[in-house]
Amino acid sequence: MIKITNLKKHYQMGNQLLEILKGIDLVIEDGEFIAIMGPSGSGKSTLMNILGLLDVPSSGTYALNTQEISQMSEDELASVRRNEIGFIFQQFNLLPRVTAEENVSLPLLYSKKFLGSGRAMELLSSVGLASRSHHKPNELSGGQQQRVAIARSLINNPRMILADEPTGNLDSQSQHEIMSILKDLNAQGITVVIVTHEEEVAQEAKRIIRIKDGRVFSDSLSSSKKPEYFEVADSSQAVPQVRMQDKAMTQNNLITFKSTKAITKEMIESSSLRDFYSYFTQGFKTLMANKVRTFLSMLGILIGVGAVVAMLALGKGAQKAIEEQLSSLGSNLIMVRPGNIRVGGISQESGAANRLMLEDLSVISKKVDNIKGLVGQVSGRGQLTAQSKNWNTTVQGVSSVWFRVHNSEPKMGRIYSDDEDIKRVRVALIGETVKRELFGDGSPIGEMIKINKINFQVIGVLPEKGGNSFRDQDDVVIIPLQTAMKRLFGRTYLDMIEVEMLTTESIGPAINQMTNVLTELHKIPLSQQSEAFQIRNMADIQQAMQQSSETMSLLLAAIATISLLVGGIGIMNIMLVSVTERTREIGLRKAIGAHRKDILFQFLSESIVVSVVGGLLGIFLGWTLTALLSAVLGWNTVVSLNSVLVSFCFSAMIGVIFGVYPARKAALLNPIEALRYE
Repeated sequence: MIKITNLKKHYQMGNQLLEILKGIDLVIEDGEFIAIMGPSGSGKSTLMNILGLLDVPSSGTYALNTQEISQMSEDELASVRRNEIGFIFQQFNLLPRVTAEENVSLPLLYSKKFLGSGRAMELLSSVGLASRSHHKPNELSGGQQQRVAIARSLINNPRMILADEPTGNLDSQSQHEIMSILKDLNAQGITVVIVTHEEEVAQEAKRIIRIKDGRVFSDSLSSSKKPEYFEVADSSQAVPQVRMQDKAMTQNNLITFKSTKAITKEMIESSSLRDFYSYFTQGFKTLMANKVRTFLSMLGILIGVGAVVAMLALGKGAQKAIEEQLSSLGSNLIMVRPGNIRVGGISQESGAANRLMLEDLSVISKKVDNIKGLVGQVSGRGQLTAQSKNWNTTVQGVSSVWFRVHNSEPKMGRIYSDDEDIKRVRVALIGETVKRELFGDGSPIGEMIKINKINFQVIGVLPEKGGNSFRDQDDVVIIPLQTAMKRLFGRTYLDMIEVEMLTTESIGPAINQMTNVLTELHKIPLSQQSEAFQIRNMADIQQAMQQSSETMSLLLAAIATISLLVGGIGIMNIMLVSVTERTREIGLRKAIGAHRKDILFQFLSESIVVSVVGGLLGIFLGWTLTALLSAVLGWNTVVSLNSVLVSFCFSAMIGVIFGVYPARKAALLNPIEALRYE
C-alpha cells in the first residue's frame, strides 16, 4: 500500500537549514496496525503528515498504491485524502458551532459519493453517540468528542486511518474505548497508523516503529504480538518479518463501521447543483453562528442598497412629476420672460429696463399669428388667515385661460371669468394643501380668507398635483391677474407671459414675430435685442428638464453607490478577520479532502450570502424610506423594477468582487500550517 524510500524533509529557517527527516525507508501493507513512537522533535509528526499527504517530502520517494505522490497535483492529493484516508487529531478539531452529526457529515460536503443523510447517524450509533448527535462539541466530554472525530474519519469509507495522539487528552476509560474502536476497525481490514508517546498505547498496535533524530532506529512487532524486540540498521529489511504476521483475524463481535448501503454508480456521480447548494447552506449556517458580526458586516450593503433604491425613486419621481406637469401644458406653449440687459458690461436685474406690461398681451394677440390662448402671470408670497388659522403660501395671479392651458379645471367649485378679472374681483381658488391647512376636511367653497390682510372669497379647489422632490404643487392660491397686480401686489408689470399656439409648426415663426413685436414696442436697441427677452418653447424646456432630471438621478445614484462600495470594503475586512479566526477550520477542511476551489467557493458563498441578504434588506429599507417620504412630505417617488434589480445585482456583484481576495487567501493556506495555527 505504502512504500517510502530515502524520504527526507527539511525546512529553511532564515539562513539555517533545519533537517527533520533524514532518510526514512518504510513499507506499510494493507490491514496493518502501526504505532509510531519517538521523543519530541524526532520527526514522527512530520512523518505522519507526509503519510497523510498534508505535507510533501523535500526528497525521496513516496508511493501510495504504486502511485508516486510527487507526480500528483494539490487537488489530486486532496482527492486521495478525501477518499482513502481518515484523520483523527489529538485536539479533535471539531467545528465548535455545529452538532456532532454535522461534524461527522462534513467530509461528505467535498465527496462525490452521495451516501444519504443517515450515514452520519449510522456511524454515531456505531461509536455509541446516537443520543448525542444533536449536541455541540462543548456539550460533549473529551472521549465523546474523539469518538465523533473517529466517526467523521470513517464517513467516506477510507482504507487507512491516521491518528495523531488519539488518546493524548483523554482519561484512562476514554483511552481504552478509543483504542478498542481502533482495533475493531483494524480487524475489519482498515490500515491504522497512530502517533503516540505512551508505551502502553503503542503496545495495543501490532507493529511499533520508533523514530529518533529523524531516522527509524527500530521497527518491531509489539510485545503483545511477539515477545522479542530487535533493533534494525535498515528498517526496510525488518518490515517483511512484520508483514507476514496476523494477516487474518476473526471478526466476530466487532462493530461494523462500513455503510450497509451498497454504493451504486448513481451515488458516486457528481452533482454541481448539490455542491453549490451545500456551499451556500454551510455559508448561511456559519454566518448565523455569528449573528451580530454578520449583521454589522452587511450593514454597509444594506444602507447602500437602501440609499440607491430611495435615491433612484426620488429621481424617478421628480422626473415623472416634471414630465406630467410639462405634458399637461402641451408642446405648443411658448414662455416669455424679461431678459438681462448689460449696461457698461454689467448685467442688470431681470426686467430692470424691459418689463412685460399688461398692454403687451393685447399687442401680441393682434400681431402674432396662430395664437390659441394668452396668459399673463404674476406671483408672490401671501400670508393667509381663515378660521383663526394661518398659512404662508405662493399666490399666483393669472388670466382665466390659465386653467385650460394648464389642464387645471377645479375639482370643486368654479373658475373666475374674464369679466371678474377685468373688474379685479377678490376671488380665489386654493390648492389641496392650503385647503387642508385652513379648512381641514370641511368644504371651503364660499368661505372667506385673508391674503395679506385683504379679504378673498374661495370659489374653487384646484386638482391635486402632488409634490416633486423639492416643492409641493398643491401649496398655492390662484387669483385673477388684475386683482393680483392692482389690489394685492401693487404691480404694473408681468412676471411672465405664456402663449399657446394652434400647432407645433407655428412655434418657430411665432417666436420671431414676438421678438420683433416686443423689441419694437419696448424700443430695445438693436445691440440689446438678443438679451431683452427670454423666449422659450415648451418642447425645448421639456428636453432640458428631462436631461437635468436624468443627470440628477445619476448623481444621486452615484452618491448612494459610494456607500455600497464602502459596504463592500467592510465585507472584505470582516471576511479577512473570519479567515484568520477560522484558520484551523480551513486546515481541517483541507485535511478531510477539500480542494482549493471548495475553500474558495465556501468563503465566497459566505460573502455573497452577506451581500445578497443585505441587498434584500436594503431593498425593503429603500422601499420603506420612499413610502415615508411620500406619506410625510408628499414627495413623488417611483420605485421601479429596474432600480430594484440593478441594486440587487450590484450588491451581489459587490459580494463577489470584495469576497474574492479573502476567499483566495483561505484557499491558498497550507493545510498543515493551518492546523497548527493558534
